[in-house]
Amino acid sequence: MIHGLGLRLLHLLDPEDAHRLTIRALRLGLGPKVAPSNDPILASRHWGLDFPTPLGVAAGFDKNAEVPVQAAQMGFSFVEIGSVTPHPQAGNPRPRLFRLPADWAVINRNGFNNEGLDAVARRLMPLADRRFILGANLGANKDSEDRIADYATGMAALGPLSDYVVVNVSSPNTPGLRDLQTREALEALLTGVRQACPQPPPVLVKIAPDFDDESLAALAEALLALAVDGVILGNTTIGQREGLKSPHRGETGGLSGQPLFQFSTRQLAAFYRHSGGRIPLIGVGGIDSAETAYAKIRNGASLIQLYTGLIYHGPGLVPAITDGLARLLHQDGFTNITEAVGADVSY
Repeated sequence: MIHGLGLRLLHLLDPEDAHRLTIRALRLGLGPKVAPSNDPILASRHWGLDFPTPLGVAAGFDKNAEVPVQAAQMGFSFVEIGSVTPHPQAGNPRPRLFRLPADWAVINRNGFNNEGLDAVARRLMPLADRRFILGANLGANKDSEDRIADYATGMAALGPLSDYVVVNVSSPNTPGLRDLQTREALEALLTGVRQACPQPPPVLVKIAPDFDDESLAALAEALLALAVDGVILGNTTIGQREGLKSPHRGETGGLSGQPLFQFSTRQLAAFYRHSGGRIPLIGVGGIDSAETAYAKIRNGASLIQLYTGLIYHGPGLVPAITDGLARLLHQDGFTNITEAVGADVSY
């Protein structure tokens, strides 16, 4: 699946059609089966969960939990499905997903297109004996009159079926959603989410990278005070368009991929510094090699996720990153990946 010629053929299709074809191929068992690296240098423990490697697949790849097992078989140690909204949602009109091949990037304005909680919960119920870590990324319906209630509904449905839950308040494609990143809104939101499940799994918050340093410091302070279990930094960006070369560079939506790497990594380091390293961080944005993965870790990420990199490099990227990451850690004299987290962050 998706190697060499197959990857080039996929790129001849509309990006959304290519993605659907990829999911279909995985459902048919046509994907690679790669065991996560067993090098103990990559292993870490967070929220009572043992991660054999730090590498997971980001939300957006498997929105509707159609192929979480097959995604894990690609070599990821954790899989995050979603974003899922309470009710099925068509999302924004197509076209809404654009490749920027000259920039190794993607712009999307999907708008939380998904099949809704009922469909996703039905698919997750048989996975109680899974051998990988499963995260559920929650969103709110575009026309919702009570978005906090939407997240609580998501937690009630998917919390018991997941190892962790992500409150996604960072998508730029749902109007007003990023307004939930204020301290007051987050306090009400997290209270509602935690109360929705008798034994809630760890609750993470996914934030946008588009903050100035003062606002990022305030957000770090708020999330510390609210005792979130972890933070994912970050989602796609509405900025960073300078220097893009591809024809679709002017499309509205969130930018992901290589142009986001340096910016999101600086923001990651800033958040790590502002939070004093007291919140486990998942670094996302422009990871497409062992070197970029290692940079995220040295700038504060305990775990990392990718998605856009798969579009351009295919599933062989997964073992290339984990094997390369182990080599880089050994080369620098670390005995475990946790020792490298934040190594490049200056105070």
